[in-house]
Amino acid sequence: MQLLLLCFCTFLSSCTSQSKQQLIVGANQLENYLPLLRNKQIAVVANQTSLINGSHLVDSLLACGVSIVKVFAPEHGFRGESDAGALINDEIDLKTGLPIHSLYGKNKKPSAEALNDIDLIVFDIQDVGARYYTYISTLHYVMEACAENNIELLVLDRPNPNAHYVDGPILDTAYQSFVGMHPIPIVHGLTIGEYAQMINGSFWLKDSIQCNLTVQEMKYYTHNLPYDLPVKPSPNLPNSQSISLYPSLCLFEGTAISVGRGTNLQFQIIGSPLLDSCSYSFSPSSQSGAKYPKHENLKCCGWDLSKYEIDNGINLSYLIECFNQYNSKGIPFFNSFFDKLAGSNVLRVLIEAGWSEAQIKETWQEGLQLYKQQRLNYLIYPE
Repeated sequence: MQLLLLCFCTFLSSCTSQSKQQLIVGANQLENYLPLLRNKQIAVVANQTSLINGSHLVDSLLACGVSIVKVFAPEHGFRGESDAGALINDEIDLKTGLPIHSLYGKNKKPSAEALNDIDLIVFDIQDVGARYYTYISTLHYVMEACAENNIELLVLDRPNPNAHYVDGPILDTAYQSFVGMHPIPIVHGLTIGEYAQMINGSFWLKDSIQCNLTVQEMKYYTHNLPYDLPVKPSPNLPNSQSISLYPSLCLFEGTAISVGRGTNLQFQIIGSPLLDSCSYSFSPSSQSGAKYPKHENLKCCGWDLSKYEIDNGINLSYLIECFNQYNSKGIPFFNSFFDKLAGSNVLRVLIEAGWSEAQIKETWQEGLQLYKQQRLNYLIYPE
């Protein structure tokens, strides 16, 4: 009886939200997609952002009598507490007893064996709209596994907090990696559901196979609708400012500069012990979500961007300034990760050659225009 009551209350809350003409994410529309799950064996790709009115998607679906067999977890794990890049192991969820299969580590794609008892996969993860945010790479591999094993995929759509603009260099597929799998700009301007449609429609899956895809669309959403995430999408994106700065500051992960991991201003500050003439200092320390931060326990000189007014575009000015300071001292600045994040070696080469931000951004424009035309084919929501 308690389970039935929880399911009914979740459904009622969804209907009440709809009557107020407020944004309704895909997961909250149980009345629309529950019929797709009936009498099927279900796997869920989820993390801490997979919520229905404050209740975890897995708990809500179990309460509604859905037969969930297993859970697949992306980078940072099912509860979203692991460091970036940390190995995620298979485990058992203590609350539900469900097996959790990691999709981050040695197995980034669900195996045929793991899917042999599954009819449909539900994918519900909050994205932030940047090419190097690995949840869209996980989406790619889940779609590919579904296509190969004749399994349906239901994507429960959620807002993209950076969907109001498109910017950055287009990835050269010669530099394809888990932090950049497709020929798109750094800021792609798509929701996770729209992105799934682009993967299918652009034939990006192996051997151009197609996934049997259904997107549970949001209601009352536009690409220009401001959206504050109710839950951190990953340990080091704690608030809207960090999410807005992420497309620009993540490039520093491929350099000698700290982006504030190991502080309480992650992706809102930048600095290094070797920078000077700066306005701000901080010292990263080991903490949950950042066990071994860059420049641990060292005083870093840099900039506090936590109150920085963000334009609708990627900011390269701090990247160029930091490179120039390092270069003037003859100290290596870039590491091997930078070209993967940038999507080619071009951005690094142009910075090393002394090009200005305006000159570099001009080289992106032709690719961006072609991408924007392609993107129009997959938009679900108005701009």
